[in-house]
Amino acid sequence: MHSSVQLEYAGKVIQVDPVAAYDNVELPLLGKFDALKAADLILVTDIHPENLDPAEIAKLRKPGAPVVMPMAAASEAGAKIAAPTIVLANGESKTVTEIGIEAVPMYNLQHGPKPGELYHPKGRGNGYIITLGGKRLYFMGDTECTPEAKAVKDIDVAFVPMNMPQTMTPGDTAECIKAFQPKIVYPYHYEGQKRDEAFMRALLRGTTVDFRANLR
Repeated sequence: MHSSVQLEYAGKVIQVDPVAAYDNVELPLLGKFDALKAADLILVTDIHPENLDPAEIAKLRKPGAPVVMPMAAASEAGAKIAAPTIVLANGESKTVTEIGIEAVPMYNLQHGPKPGELYHPKGRGNGYIITLGGKRLYFMGDTECTPEAKAVKDIDVAFVPMNMPQTMTPGDTAECIKAFQPKIVYPYHYEGQKRDEAFMRALLRGTTVDFRANLR
């Protein structure tokens, strides 16, 4: 749902950006987690309310489940997220609960709320590549098609944003996909617009990318 994804592999549940409310208001596009399994590992990408929800993290995580996040998110949450927490900077890698995690820079190149300001400055947020069963899954987060995103290799499944003005248009996202060539793509960080899905399919026609949408 929007920025949130849950995975299960070999009995372990991984949750990315579990967010159920925005400004304390529950929104349909964010989703509900009450019926989902508790998480063995939680990944947080950024400080924005659509990424960082300490109350939902507290409800969803199993006792002792680590929360991986960038320093900015750890500082923003403070004591609201109990230990164990693991801070990863852009470019760092770590094995957590036997899962390999790589932090990929996640930022805007040009889009921002006003001249001279970016929605997501470089160095603050993380996209993540995790390795499960020999497969590499890339959660891009809120980002434009940065040089670091273009340079990722051997991605089996990519979760890609396509929402403007904060990240990329479907056209921008399609060009980014063509640059790093993941095998399977799911759009997220969007509200499920059918026109955007159709546009993306058209832009990827003729490639080997398996584009999958309609997750809900």
